[in-house]
Amino acid sequence: MNVTFLGTNGWYDTVTGNTCSVLVQSDNYDIIFDAGNGFAKADRYIFQEKPVYLFISHFHLDHITGLHTLVKFNFGKGLNICGQPGTREILSSLVREPFTVPFEKLPFKVEFLEFTEGRHFIPFPVECRLLLHPVPCFGYRLVIDNRTVVYCTDTGFCDNAILLAQDADLLITECGLLPGEQSPEWPHLNPETAIRIAKESHAKRLALMHFGAEVYRTPNDRAMVKKQFEPSFPGLIVTTDDLTIEL
Repeated sequence: MNVTFLGTNGWYDTVTGNTCSVLVQSDNYDIIFDAGNGFAKADRYIFQEKPVYLFISHFHLDHITGLHTLVKFNFGKGLNICGQPGTREILSSLVREPFTVPFEKLPFKVEFLEFTEGRHFIPFPVECRLLLHPVPCFGYRLVIDNRTVVYCTDTGFCDNAILLAQDADLLITECGLLPGEQSPEWPHLNPETAIRIAKESHAKRLALMHFGAEVYRTPNDRAMVKKQFEPSFPGLIVTTDDLTIEL
């Protein structure tokens, strides 16, 4: 299983990368978390011959603006868009004329799967939990090819993130804040709180993404996070756009 970080910025694109999107390539499925501007690069990595499942965490624009590029894809076995209740209605208000080509005119079939909080099977196990964010935001736990991958962004430190990440092979979470920085009114994680979630959940590997574009302005800013915090979580992955790891 390969995991490719298509977009690793939070909020907006900069020289450090595009906004959020992560590709997980399993034996039988191509799975994508979020559709920020990094989403447009997915066709560099996949043949589009497997069923594609796109999991949307929430509807802030840095997680969905890449959807306007859907018309360039040709997913041979269709696209399944997964999210919280209301996902179809909200995304259909954006993916339509005059903004872009609407879902019903794309060159492949699109289906929506709307989940309540809890455990589901679609045809692989998925668990969804609400995270700590100003708007409803789902974190996801997937079990596929005997690997558990957890995606939790955007969020502050919360019990549901720890619950989802229990014993995960890979926890992908955010690093929107600088070390030591707090933001009670707009919850996000800094490196310390992200590592705390990983440690309390006994996650085997931790990958940080969704770096706040306004505070992590250069690649060196991210490199300093790895240098400072890898001793407290060996193997810490500080992501950059187009980084691929094997799981």
